[in-house]
Amino acid sequence: MFPAFSLLLYFLFTFNFNAKSISSTLGNQTDHLSLLKFKESITSDPHRMLDSWNGSIHFCNWHGITCIKELQHVNLADNKFSRKIPQELGQLLQLKELYLANNSFSGEIPTNLTNCFNLKYLSLRGNNLIGKIPIEIGSLQKLKQFSVTRNLLTGRVPPFLGNLSYLIGFSVSYNNLEGDIPQEICRLKNLAVMVMVVNKISGTFPLCLYNMSSLTMISAASNQFDGSLPSNMFNTLPYLKVFAISGNQISGLIPISVENASTLAELDISNNLFVGNVPSLGRLHYLWGLNLEINNLGDNSTKDLEFLKPLTNCSNLQAFSISHNNFGGSLPSFIGNFTTQLSRLYFASNQISGKIPLEIGNLNSLILLRMKNNYFEGTIPSTIGKFQKIQVLDLYGNKLSGEIPSSIGNLSHLYHLNLGKNMFVGNILSSIGNLQKLQMLYLSRNNLRGDIPSEVLSLSSLTTGLFLSQNFLSGSLPDEVGQLQNIVRIDVSKNWLSGEIPRTLGECLSLEYLILTGNSFNGSIPSSLESLKGLRVLDLSRNQLSGSIPKVLQNISSIEYFNASFNMLEGEVPTKGVFRNASAMTVIGNNKLCGGILELHLPPCSKPAKHRNFKLIVGICSAVSLLFIMISFLTIYWKRGTIQNASLLDSPIKDQMVKVSYQNLHQATNGFSTRNLIGSGYFGSVYKGTLESVGGDVAIKVLNLKKKGVHKSFIAECNALKNIRHRNLVKILTCCSSTDYKGSEFKALVFEYMRNGNLENWLHPTTGITDQPISLTLEQRLNIITDVASAFCYLHYECEQPVIHCDLKPENILLNDIMVAQVSDFGLAKLLSSVGVALTQSSTIGIKGTIGYAPPEYGMGFEVSTEGDMYSFGILLLEMLTGRKPTDELFKDDHNLHNYVKLSIPDNLFHIVDRSIIIESEHNTDNGNTGSIHPNVEKCLLSLLRIALSCSVESPKERMNMVDVIRELNIIKSFFPAEVQQRRGASQPQIT
Repeated sequence: MFPAFSLLLYFLFTFNFNAKSISSTLGNQTDHLSLLKFKESITSDPHRMLDSWNGSIHFCNWHGITCIKELQHVNLADNKFSRKIPQELGQLLQLKELYLANNSFSGEIPTNLTNCFNLKYLSLRGNNLIGKIPIEIGSLQKLKQFSVTRNLLTGRVPPFLGNLSYLIGFSVSYNNLEGDIPQEICRLKNLAVMVMVVNKISGTFPLCLYNMSSLTMISAASNQFDGSLPSNMFNTLPYLKVFAISGNQISGLIPISVENASTLAELDISNNLFVGNVPSLGRLHYLWGLNLEINNLGDNSTKDLEFLKPLTNCSNLQAFSISHNNFGGSLPSFIGNFTTQLSRLYFASNQISGKIPLEIGNLNSLILLRMKNNYFEGTIPSTIGKFQKIQVLDLYGNKLSGEIPSSIGNLSHLYHLNLGKNMFVGNILSSIGNLQKLQMLYLSRNNLRGDIPSEVLSLSSLTTGLFLSQNFLSGSLPDEVGQLQNIVRIDVSKNWLSGEIPRTLGECLSLEYLILTGNSFNGSIPSSLESLKGLRVLDLSRNQLSGSIPKVLQNISSIEYFNASFNMLEGEVPTKGVFRNASAMTVIGNNKLCGGILELHLPPCSKPAKHRNFKLIVGICSAVSLLFIMISFLTIYWKRGTIQNASLLDSPIKDQMVKVSYQNLHQATNGFSTRNLIGSGYFGSVYKGTLESVGGDVAIKVLNLKKKGVHKSFIAECNALKNIRHRNLVKILTCCSSTDYKGSEFKALVFEYMRNGNLENWLHPTTGITDQPISLTLEQRLNIITDVASAFCYLHYECEQPVIHCDLKPENILLNDIMVAQVSDFGLAKLLSSVGVALTQSSTIGIKGTIGYAPPEYGMGFEVSTEGDMYSFGILLLEMLTGRKPTDELFKDDHNLHNYVKLSIPDNLFHIVDRSIIIESEHNTDNGNTGSIHPNVEKCLLSLLRIALSCSVESPKERMNMVDVIRELNIIKSFFPAEVQQRRGASQPQIT
């Protein structure tokens, strides 16, 4: 019996051994074939990492493959592989770790990866995967770490993650996930790391999260979470090291329990809606990063900054920000007791006042200090010279005074220096030329005097920009400016600089913006500027430049805006490049220029005369004839005595206007018949008429002289229109100041007739009236916006005396035969002197615009300003894009059109945009399917709405100016989808 039992044992052992060998052999063959198929499916292998995958060596020795008895680890991260993730990976049954991060895999996540039931680590981050996270992942019961960060995944955070009882960490950041956090997550008792940054996840955090004691990291920045945080939440998270929830809508107080979060190393609650005071954080000894910026913390009181004192106990603190809050009071001297490890300190955009403490110099490890937009006063402390590691120093927008301390010239690591918008005096330090790493120097809007040091202009490191505008700098612009070969922006505008523009500027080959306006530069425009092939903006206005505009400038294809207005230039204006677009260039105020495109309305360039004597004779004859005409004109009107105030009519009759009488206008309008009435307002009515003497149909504005302030309005409109000429301003043909048939005083202005009416009728057609205009396309709206912007840029910056319109609204924008917009109605306009002081009063009753369009500061008694026009422009844009008037019944109490749009973009863009724009955009897509809108249409709408919001903010100083608006509009037009563009006005009916 014993021999038989021994034989049986031998047989069983041998069978079991052979079975394992056979199984191992089959497994090896399956793994081998699966990996080869994986290699075949890869279309891109730029690093040639799969070259080793061949039959000459065992697959366990291939690149990225690790075997422990059998294949267990595949690490093919960072190889830029493309195409879909091959299904064959699901046949690697013993696989425990799969790393495919940072490639270019597309398509959906393979569902058969769940065959790898031993999988513990799965990383697919940094690819182009789409679709939802497959539900099959929930069957990987051994999974510990799961990452799909930086893909294009959609859907919700999958609740089946709650089934993965071993899961320690998951990251779904930088996708398009939405919905709330599923309650099933709370079943993960071992969960330590939860990262879901930059998605659209909403709702509140599940309360059970605060009882998950194993959590060490919660990172949910840039989502749509709301609600408030429980006051005791940090008491139940004893191991929490990172709490980062910036960029949400979480409100309420900062939980008081944060004082007990002794393990916390990073606390980031920035860009939320937190209010109140900051708790004491002095016991957070591991804290290295504290970010409280962009909230509503503090109440502008002297006690707001008391929480800073306990922070001096945080010896590991390296980065700290309270920027963009409402902290008040002064900066305490114990700021110098902060740990010397502190390297980044942000105090910008608060209400902090008083002097900068000397003790701040103790923070000698700082590499960045931002304290801009506060109310700091006094001088910059000399101890700032201790910042030997400082790279960024930003004190912009305070009330600092005195001279810039010489110790700044010793900060050898500085690459960003911004001291703009303060009250510094004295000269620009030549020692700034020692800062060999300096990339940006901003000293604009101070009281600096003297020359620009050549040492500063010799800093070849300056790349971002040199900003010295709005000071009292004098002398010339040194030739050393040519050494700034890598600089992008140079702005020395509004100083007292003189001499010629250096030809060496042509050596600044990276220059994109050159702003020299408002100085006394003389001589000619250097043709060497032709070398600046990347130049986008060239502003030479308001100087004393002479000679011609170099034709070589038209060869710079990148120029988006050119301004040479108010100089002494002469000769022919080029017609190519930027000079083809009247809205992108201006040369007004140069009386000897000629030619150019028709929209400039310049006289034609005459051929040079063959004989000087003939030219002299013609000049003398012209002068004598002009003198005779003037004498005759004055004599006639002196005898007739029909004009009671000649000064009112001298202004608009600079060009020889056709004389019209009351009788002429009465006949032209069929006795001012109601059938000819096309509009009415506070100051009068507008009639359509026919005057053959001025070329046919006209619009006649008859003033209602019984209204108070109408005489002032007439004067204002005459003064505003007498010298201005622009393709986007309504052209006055003539005027009449006489008496009617009853002997009553009569005043009227005659304009070109606009067959397409005003913008109001297009945006808000009257219900029930036939022959109403059809809706405007998005392209037409964009063109009208650009037309209006061009007109106001001309009024604000290019007229000899800037003009403030004061009443911009749709009714005052007229549309001609080809839908070109022209701004009208200057009855409330004001002229400003060169220093911005009002020269004329618009009316005796103090009207400063129309309700809804007038800026809020006008209602508080502020003087009119270009910023006021910008507010009206912003509201006009919002109305054109949403179809809602600013006086809509929807806007009550503190709710207004501006906030309505601000709170709705970008997520609810198509809910607020005028429905006719959406319908037109859907109709013009490539596939013609309803609901499909060209992505550039969305981009265009968002860009336009953001311009409108920037123009219509409550604070006048924060509003965009029209020059910047035009630059942005030109950019928008560059990406406007060609397939939805139509020929301007080609299919539009005319209103008759």
